[in-house]
Amino acid sequence: MRVVSGEEGFDGRIEPFRTELLAYCYRMLGSVHDAEDLVQETYLRAWRAREQYDETRSSVRTWLYRIATNACLTALKSRGGRPLPSGLVAASDPLAPLVPGEHAWLQPLPDSLLEAGDPAVTVIDRSSLRLAFASALQHLSARQRGALILRDVLSFSASETAEILDATVVSVNSSLQRARARLKETGARQELVSEPSSTEQRAWVERYMKAFELADVEALKRLITEDVLMEMPPMLNWFTGRADYGLFMGWVFDAAGKDWLLKETTANGGQPGFAAYRRVGDGYRLHTLQIFTVTAEGISRNSVFQDPEIFAAFGLPTEIS
Repeated sequence: MRVVSGEEGFDGRIEPFRTELLAYCYRMLGSVHDAEDLVQETYLRAWRAREQYDETRSSVRTWLYRIATNACLTALKSRGGRPLPSGLVAASDPLAPLVPGEHAWLQPLPDSLLEAGDPAVTVIDRSSLRLAFASALQHLSARQRGALILRDVLSFSASETAEILDATVVSVNSSLQRARARLKETGARQELVSEPSSTEQRAWVERYMKAFELADVEALKRLITEDVLMEMPPMLNWFTGRADYGLFMGWVFDAAGKDWLLKETTANGGQPGFAAYRRVGDGYRLHTLQIFTVTAEGISRNSVFQDPEIFAAFGLPTEIS
């Protein structure tokens, strides 16, 4: 058996995988905070087991993914999936009272965390981090989720995936088949086909931001698709359609005012968005984080978050003078 010797040599071999393991744990858990904790747990377990690693049996990458997967599966035993409201309850009237849901919701992933790794070493399929895809994954069982990510996103072989999941190739293929069928029902992969370039997406959102700052509802409606979807975790409320979107935004500007300060951001591997600060007294107070799905026809989804933990993950100040 050949083992990795020397603390410095061991650190050097496992460190390049940190960012892609964060993306993996995020896909599995749907939570930024949980993903960061599980990556730390993965590296702690790897360090403790470093003398047992046998490089003649598997690559360092496969070995780390096995440790990370075990950590994720253990964590998921005590937690349910993290859906978005549109995947959980029926659509609501856009002017209905906002109803908070007692659920752990899918969180957006700050792109700043993905940029921390060495791009020459870490290659991440960013399209598989999109909110719609990450949300669809949350409706799979834990092992189906693992099998699909490992095989279809990370391109591990069936035998490598079986090793990582501590399962047989037959059971992995069965889980993968069920996961693919379930994912196909959601249409999450199809949504990515019509995704324009990042420059085009940002252009759509920049025009939206200008209209938002002017509280111009009609201009906002011209930038969204006819079947646009808006959801607002932790609220259960969500709805679709340009007309309903306009009604809701009119209510927002009436209720929260028409003086806003917006800060651009990106999440989930390139989805454009912004933090919205509303005027309060002499300054601006953080109100929401909005992440957009953009097609060639316009903005097709606005996922609006209002959670202090998410604000902190994106490094957003709560007040701006």
